[in-house]
Amino acid sequence: MTEIADGAVSGGAALTDLTRDVFLGGGLQILQPRHGYRAATDPVFLAASVPARAGESVLELGCGVGVALLALGRRVAGLQLTGVERQSGYAALPLPLKRGFDHVLVNPPFYPAHAPVPQHPERAAGRHEETPLALWIDVALKRLAPGGHLTLIHLADRLPEILALIGGRAGATAVRPLAARVGRPAGRILLQARKGARGKFRLLAPLIIHEGAQHIDDRDDFTPEAQQVLRYGAALDWQ
Repeated sequence: MTEIADGAVSGGAALTDLTRDVFLGGGLQILQPRHGYRAATDPVFLAASVPARAGESVLELGCGVGVALLALGRRVAGLQLTGVERQSGYAALPLPLKRGFDHVLVNPPFYPAHAPVPQHPERAAGRHEETPLALWIDVALKRLAPGGHLTLIHLADRLPEILALIGGRAGATAVRPLAARVGRPAGRILLQARKGARGKFRLLAPLIIHEGAQHIDDRDDFTPEAQQVLRYGAALDWQ
């Protein structure tokens, strides 16, 4: 569900350049640029994966319009939420943040710099990896307090690289594949690791997002587990 927004945001976006997009079954209504990078389901799945508790601090690197942080804050009250975003039209936040956080969320641009680039520059910046993945992970781990949780979402084929980049700096790593439908390979993964931990690596059962072999009509066809996250803000189980 999308409608024209009735106001403007910082960064000079005009009324007709914004939409109000509904997340969590209407629990969140977010203003987004009509033609730039637009949040969809990934930040909601990311938020559902964070095992935060009241009183803890959370940092998101590359927060965009803040869907992941706001979804997390709606599920868990009493969090200190901080987002960092380089595109000033999306957010204006202080840098650097020289402190340790209990949780760091990362939803970096997925596609390598040599991939086809969208015409709109803000959409390109949100999708294409101008900043190396290694730097995203380095900054995330530096901003975590000892024992803090790193939670990220990325393409499944980047998992070996992500694990190598984390190295021995975090452990007790768990990975949940995200597959569009039963029988299809995972396109994305959710990963969680604890800074300084030494627990075993765990590969969890995939989360299947859609029911059926293919999309049939205009209604959504989310599986019950995906609906619990996307419509009702439920947490994802890491067991």
